[in-house]
This record gives sequence, C-alpha cells and structure tokens, in this order.
Amino acid sequence: MQPRDSSPSALVRLYVYALHGCLCEVAFTAVYDWCSTQDRRLAGHSSLWALPMYATAIYFMEGVRARLLAQDQPLPVRLAAYTLFIYFWEFSWGVGLTLLGACPWDYSAHRYNLAGLVTLEYAVPWAAAAFIAEQYVIRNTLRIRLHK
Repeated sequence: MQPRDSSPSALVRLYVYALHGCLCEVAFTAVYDWCSTQDRRLAGHSSLWALPMYATAIYFMEGVRARLLAQDQPLPVRLAAYTLFIYFWEFSWGVGLTLLGACPWDYSAHRYNLAGLVTLEYAVPWAAAAFIAEQYVIRNTLRIRLHK
C-alpha cells in the first residue's frame, strides 16, 4: 500500500497521460477535420502508437516542469521549453515509427514541415497543450491518491 502522502506510481501516471493524450488527439482531429469538411459526425482519429508516445512525453514533461518551476522560470519560457520538447519527441517517435513502416501521421502537405514528421503550423496548439498539461494534467495527476 502506498503511503498517503506519495504521488501515484509511475504506471498510474503513464496510464492517465496516455488516455489524456489520445483523448485530446481525437478531439483535435475531429475539430480540425470539421473545419475543412463540415462533417458533423466529428469522427476524430488516433493510433495505438499514440498511447505510449503521449504517456512517455507527459511523464518526461513532469521532470521538465519540476526543474523549470524550481528555477522560477516565467510561463512564456516554460511554454517555449515544453513546445521544443514536444517537437523533439514527435520527431523522434516519427523517425522510429517511419523505420518500422508504422508512422500514422504525415505533415508533408503542410508548408513548414520537417521530413513530414513535424510542422511549425502546430506550434500554437502544442503550446496550448503544454499549458494544459502543466497547469492541470500533471499537477492533478500527481495529486491522485489511491487507497485500498
């Protein structure tokens, strides 16, 4: 049994982060597609690869968040750091999944893309996602208490 004052286990946090990331991706793709097609079904989409990708990204963002908050960095600096980390993470996963023939995204049609694996056009949505992760998801996940 965990002591009452400890944060949830890494496995619990990874689970929460995986679900959060996939839910946000499905919602984002539904709205993004609606903007271009007006399809009222809002049929968002994702990939099972997103589960470990989001889980580990947000898990590692915990450490980045802790260091930046300990250094008393202002919000714009933190958001820039998180966004750069997200681009690094997405690009790294994209390279690995491409090597496996399994990359579920392709940003080649976007104007400011790098190898079709990341696009600068998503910088603002990624910064917004980082803000939500820092202010709500990570903070509240670390507060979860599981009791038997």
